[in-house]
Amino acid sequence: MTSPAADIDKPAVKGPGFPEFVALIAMMMALNALAIDSMLPALPAIGDALGVTSENGRQWVITAYLLGFGVTQIIYGPLADRFGRKPILMMGLGLYVLFSVLAAFSPTFELLIAARVGTGIGAAALRVLAVSIVRDRYAGRTMARVMSLSFLVFLGVPVLAPALGQLILTVAPWPWVFGVLAVGGAAFALWAAIRLPETLHPEDRMPIQIDRIASAFREALTNRSAIGYTLAITAISGALFGFINSSQQIFFDVFHEPQLFTVVFGGVAGGIAVASLLNARLVERLGSRLISHTALLGFITFSAIHAAVALSGHETIWTFAALQALTMFCFGFIAGNFGAMAMEPMGHIAGTASSAQGFISTTGGASLGFLIGQQFNGSTAPMTIGFVALGMTALVFVLFAERGRLFKARNRAPAPS
Repeated sequence: MTSPAADIDKPAVKGPGFPEFVALIAMMMALNALAIDSMLPALPAIGDALGVTSENGRQWVITAYLLGFGVTQIIYGPLADRFGRKPILMMGLGLYVLFSVLAAFSPTFELLIAARVGTGIGAAALRVLAVSIVRDRYAGRTMARVMSLSFLVFLGVPVLAPALGQLILTVAPWPWVFGVLAVGGAAFALWAAIRLPETLHPEDRMPIQIDRIASAFREALTNRSAIGYTLAITAISGALFGFINSSQQIFFDVFHEPQLFTVVFGGVAGGIAVASLLNARLVERLGSRLISHTALLGFITFSAIHAAVALSGHETIWTFAALQALTMFCFGFIAGNFGAMAMEPMGHIAGTASSAQGFISTTGGASLGFLIGQQFNGSTAPMTIGFVALGMTALVFVLFAERGRLFKARNRAPAPS
């Protein structure tokens, strides 16, 4: 069990207090969520303006960003371990702002997709640095609490992001959706430059050596707990991205209720935010495993019920809203806890480990989510079936990480062989 002393803020690191620190980390995550969800209402307008004839093809606006976001995380970790967290963070923010501006002025769909990849490349630094900075200062259940509070904002942003995108479209053309991202990124860069200190201690900086980096990646990818939970996050993220890819078409083409898109989408996302807030209050008392393992079983159960409703032909916008909200409520108890447990053994190589885990979970999750989205056939069945399959896959990886045990840490009183 982690001792209380291991959970406290390291006194050698100066900077903002706990509330502002959580807010800074949360905003790093929020910029990523905003870059995904704020443009969902704009997809039809983007498709019409740039000549995208296939409705499923518009999903590339989301997936291109996610792929750029996922692939380059593997680079930022070693850079952050060598040069420190703050310089790499500012570089990533600069790319995020630059390519958001380029996306706003893109005259073709191909250039827009390239700009979205570039925006994702910049945002990848935010993901890697958020996890690494938290791990620099906290460990154990306190780390899980910080991650959960940060995820509250990250996962709560989708409640408002589609509405923000829709609001922008009522007063300005679609390029301004990307313009708002650029303004938000620039504002956060100024805040971080002034208030966020360097959290990597000088003695912990590691040179960029191929053999050392390879060794660190090998450790991150072979530690049973770390890789097991990383792959579980990948599966669960695939379900989330499948929902995001499919959501606009589901509301517009299945239910023919575009005016309810932002409201119901926000309600579903709100379930994630509520769960993250509850998790932050409960995790230090009940533990990450009890909460997240129970939530994963709930995720699978509600997904299976939803798939049965969809396949039976009884799906309505209200059954969709209720069952999807319950499923994503469970997701809110899973994401932060799985992330914290994947990073817990990796404190001595936090930057590199965060890169490896982010590369796997985001690239794999984006690919799985795109696969689900491309199966859209005018019903909610492909999405719900995908949720069941990926939930079961996540459970297999959790059982691998915990050597077949659920709800309790596997290092407690191991059974004799």
